[in-house]
Amino acid sequence: MVVKVLVVDDSGFFRRRVSEILSSDPNITVVGTATNGREAIDQALALKPDVITMDYEMPLMDGITAVRNIMQRCPTPVLMFSSLTHEGARVTLDALDAGAVDFLPKNFEDISRNPDKVKQLLCEKVHSISRSNRRGIGTASLTPPAGGSPSRPASTLSTPATRTQPSVGHPPAERATSASAAPKRKSYKLVAIGTSTGGPVALQRVLTQLPANFPTPIVLIQHMPAAFTKAFAERLDKLCKISVKEAEDGDILRPGMAILAPGGKQMMIDGRGTIRILPGDERLNYKPCVDITFGSAAKTYNDKVLAVVLTGMGADGREGARLLKQGGSQVWAQDEASCVIYGMPMAIVKANLADAVYPLDDIGRHLVEACL
Repeated sequence: MVVKVLVVDDSGFFRRRVSEILSSDPNITVVGTATNGREAIDQALALKPDVITMDYEMPLMDGITAVRNIMQRCPTPVLMFSSLTHEGARVTLDALDAGAVDFLPKNFEDISRNPDKVKQLLCEKVHSISRSNRRGIGTASLTPPAGGSPSRPASTLSTPATRTQPSVGHPPAERATSASAAPKRKSYKLVAIGTSTGGPVALQRVLTQLPANFPTPIVLIQHMPAAFTKAFAERLDKLCKISVKEAEDGDILRPGMAILAPGGKQMMIDGRGTIRILPGDERLNYKPCVDITFGSAAKTYNDKVLAVVLTGMGADGREGARLLKQGGSQVWAQDEASCVIYGMPMAIVKANLADAVYPLDDIGRHLVEACL
């Protein structure tokens, strides 16, 4: 199936280069381009693309406003281009809140220096989000997320509607059931959550349901560049009743706190419950890698870990979950219907590693039931 793409950017050079890169893939066709947000909305309505690539900073209407309008009028998977700065990270997270599915760094030097690598990454992203849960991509709400804290600083950013329709590309036999029973309470020493594409919104929806007195330390592994994880941790900390911070070497796990693995590095837990941050290994596809953190948790805590695998492309987390299961720990997976990309949870389910499969909006409540 050929993927139809609309390219939106106010830079003529960038529009041409992105269009050329995408058009070099025989299974992708660029059906149109736009120079600002208003044109993007008109073209999205007229051309009905499968995927839209979107810049943020444009005249007349910026990319985030355009994404919000597109989600309201013709929901379409959007891939944002972002600068690798703290401000770029904040803007990208705003775009994901507005309904964008994924993002890529916007780096002109890489396009000139590593055209083959850029082509592979961009085309893979476009193909992957074209298979995302399109029918469930909804409009944003200006209300805070369910369970948000009234006592912490309120976010002025929108929260996307829950994706509730089944994703495409998986036969019914492969689809996980979401009829798992409510969890039984256990004295866990750690909750470990791994995710990728769609994860920033999914983590927000889970963590905002947890009370300030949540008794179990939490570690978060989200596939994300190094420049983004600090901004993401700060955003979660403002939205949640629990505390959230980007992990630093030597951090001590404690109740009521979630620690986010830093982008570009690996996060492990030693036998004393101390966080260890290691350089990213170039041999590993993911930095941070869910398997690495899950594996260290299995070695440290044996049967006292509750692991959760949320939306994401690929199978990162499966081998770490296998180690956790061998030690007697519990593993949950997000159900297909609420995933943006049913890749990582599907890998858990197909390997028979899932003790429970839950819709996204039930996971926070079940964590409270299991741990409090």
